[in-house]
Amino acid sequence: MLETIGLRKSYGSQLAVDDFSHRFAPGKITTILGPSGSGKSTVLGMIAGLLQPDRGRVELGGRDLTSISPERRDFGMVFQHYALFPHLNVQQNVEFGLRVRRLTRKRRAERARETLQMIRIEHLADRRIREISGGEQQRVALARAIAIRPKVLLMDEPLSALDARLREELRSELLRLLRDLAITTIYVTHDQIEAMTLGHEMIILNHGQVEQAGPPDELYLRPASLFVANFLGDSNVFAAESEEVSERLRLPFATINLQPNGHNSSPNEHSSRCWAMIRPESMELVPEGEADFAATVESATFLGNRLRLQLRAAGEKVIVDVENRCAVSPSAPVYVKVKGAEVATWPR
Repeated sequence: MLETIGLRKSYGSQLAVDDFSHRFAPGKITTILGPSGSGKSTVLGMIAGLLQPDRGRVELGGRDLTSISPERRDFGMVFQHYALFPHLNVQQNVEFGLRVRRLTRKRRAERARETLQMIRIEHLADRRIREISGGEQQRVALARAIAIRPKVLLMDEPLSALDARLREELRSELLRLLRDLAITTIYVTHDQIEAMTLGHEMIILNHGQVEQAGPPDELYLRPASLFVANFLGDSNVFAAESEEVSERLRLPFATINLQPNGHNSSPNEHSSRCWAMIRPESMELVPEGEADFAATVESATFLGNRLRLQLRAAGEKVIVDVENRCAVSPSAPVYVKVKGAEVATWPR
């Protein structure tokens, strides 16, 4: 069990991280997500031992690592800049951490070959770093990190230097590999799709503090704050009021039925004043008689697998995602049904 307890770090008068506490599930992947300057890399640096916290501690299996140097923590690290040695070939790069740990030459070579096979790049073993692509370099950096069989793997935006298609391809490979290895992994990223795809759990940081932590689907469907709702994915957020007895929700442009066991809070868990979040995919166009509200189309944007409609309803902007074959015209009236079970609410 890796645990951080009350980590705090300032740079001069600027507070970067404040009271970061979390228990990381053994053998699972935890992604850390947040806007630029939210403290993601600072948290990772303190866990790695590259930064000394002003306060708090890092523990592994109950042992305090806070004053232990990075090389003695038995952590593997992969960063955005892979820091590979250009004068060594791929296998020699992978062997580097093993050499530091004083494994015999024979054992180093065996472990390096095993790891290269695991990552499916054994055919690159004799290549120089300058002779391989960026995606292949990323794989070599990962192989070097896991060759030492670390207790914890730390990754700081390792795919951000790659183009979109290659990043998506490597993301799938990385997910397979990390779940097969079952190494406790902390993965920092600014990419929301990456964070939700890779993480068994996800932590969202804002101004150095944890806004919410939990399974990615829980954070997406049941945000705990206005910040999380607006930051994670696309959303419609409205000031609303709940009718506690009837389980109905009054929005600025409609009154809708909430459904028990949905993503919304139980009405009697909060006062009548609340925030309501409706994801664009949680609404659909229907015949007028089935609709919760009418709206006017302001624009339609083709996004490949879907069509994004910008609507105006009683002065409010509403984003709705529909099938990409849906035929709509600017300024035309449309009728919208809200999927009541997919509305998230929380007090305001």
